Amino acid sequence: MTATHSFSGRTLCDVDCQLGEGPTYDPASGKAFWFDIKGQKLHELHLATMAKVVHDLPFLGSVLAVVDAGRQLVVSDKGLFIRTVADGALAPFVTLEDNAANRSNDGRVHPSGALWASTMGRNAEKHSGAIYHVAGDRVTRLFSNITIPNSICFSPDGATGYFIDSDVNRLMKVALDPKTGLPSGELSILSDESGTPGDVDGSVCDADGLIWNARWGAGAVEVYKPDGTKVARHLVPASQSSCPAFIGEKADRLLVTSAWAGMDAAARLADPHAGQTFELGVAVKGRFEPAFKL
Repeated sequence: MTATHSFSGRTLCDVDCQLGEGPTYDPASGKAFWFDIKGQKLHELHLATMAKVVHDLPFLGSVLAVVDAGRQLVVSDKGLFIRTVADGALAPFVTLEDNAANRSNDGRVHPSGALWASTMGRNAEKHSGAIYHVAGDRVTRLFSNITIPNSICFSPDGATGYFIDSDVNRLMKVALDPKTGLPSGELSILSDESGTPGDVDGSVCDADGLIWNARWGAGAVEVYKPDGTKVARHLVPASQSSCPAFIGEKADRLLVTSAWAGMDAAARLADPHAGQTFELGVAVKGRFEPAFKL
């Protein structure tokens, strides 16, 4: 039986995001970043001082990756952009797909420096999304006919990739070439969560290969072994927990975003912390996400 742990962490930010998603951490600057996708905002939090900045965006951003000290890669519904850290300037970089009916969603950088990024219908239309591999400015479609792509993450050695279609709720795994992040084997099911409450949403994989997954609709972060065994469930004080990220100087802390998207007034009243960003009160053996290689 999976052990359930009560929330013992804290609220990192009480700004309620409509759709908090895509958190990451830059160890060089000591800053955590995440998006309010539907609010068209990029949140920036300096952990040591708790100084907070919110940047307006001209698009629906969902993924941020460090390129170097002065540049970031941002994935959005308008394509991929290089963001200059100093002034927030955005320069078009590459397009994932030519489909205005879609927007970007989940993504992570593979240990090789390549990016996996995904798309989905703006209203979660069935089978309209896909997952792409981005190596420099070369874009390769990996998987199609996905409704809500999520849970993209990679084993520490880069030899295994994970993702899910949250509409189906079967966590998938695939063998990868560690040098490129491209699939080298067939897809298989790691864990079938189709009969359990909530949607499997964003995930990160720690230094031991454990998968930490935010469970949308269940207010929790659940932990899986590489063989698919669920070993822990950590509650968070918002039902629509959306995505985790390792943060802190040693990557030993876990940030979790959440959302109030889709809630009416009564639901928001009953879920007063919906959309806020939290830190779990548990030590983790995390690892920093690699920089994206241009």
